[in-house]
Amino acid sequence: MAPRLQDLHALRGHFRDPAAGHLPRPGGRLIGSPAVAVSTRRREERREARLGRLLGAALEILADRGYYETSVDQVVASARTSKTAFYEFFDSKEDCVRELLAREGGALIHEVTSEAAQGAGHRDRLRRGIRAFVHSCAERRTLARVLVVESVGVSPRIEEVRHTLQGRFAAVVEEEVRRAAQDGDELYAAVDPVVFGRAVVGAVSEATGHFLAQPQADPEALAASLCRIFAP
Repeated sequence: MAPRLQDLHALRGHFRDPAAGHLPRPGGRLIGSPAVAVSTRRREERREARLGRLLGAALEILADRGYYETSVDQVVASARTSKTAFYEFFDSKEDCVRELLAREGGALIHEVTSEAAQGAGHRDRLRRGIRAFVHSCAERRTLARVLVVESVGVSPRIEEVRHTLQGRFAAVVEEEVRRAAQDGDELYAAVDPVVFGRAVVGAVSEATGHFLAQPQADPEALAASLCRIFAP
């Protein structure tokens, strides 16, 4: 029996039917359409912008007042957003600081290791890494103060992030020392790579933290002194 007129819609489809794999939505717009993709992207961009403002505000206030004197109210006021927006991203001030350290510390590690990789040899790579860390901290004192001063010892969960970052730095040094020893460098062949890596990270961080308290200090002089100790 030939299909009735109303049955032809099911056989041939209709120009207003959603494409395969798409679902209709109110107003006729299709999920997965370019318009929806643009709307989703813009929504994510606004969300990321709010997160950036919150982290930027937290960074400035932490560097100025310290962890214990920093409040969520201060952060949201400085970021020109709401507590609702803050708690969209974080469960607490502690979580906010953890995210801040992970993001900014990770970016600093990438910057330092990228510069170190340009070195011509083992000692040159170590020197480049030390100099990159010191100069980056000197140029971004607010970030450096939070990373190496204000976040130290404030909570076990924040220490966990700090130790992870330090471990990543130390691992890079350890690997360089191992390779140097394998290539016959007597200085590095005589030391334990793990101990040396931790010593470099600890000394460079401590010296840089002290440097940050001396506004007139010369970052290149500090870097040169550290290089003479660890990569003569």
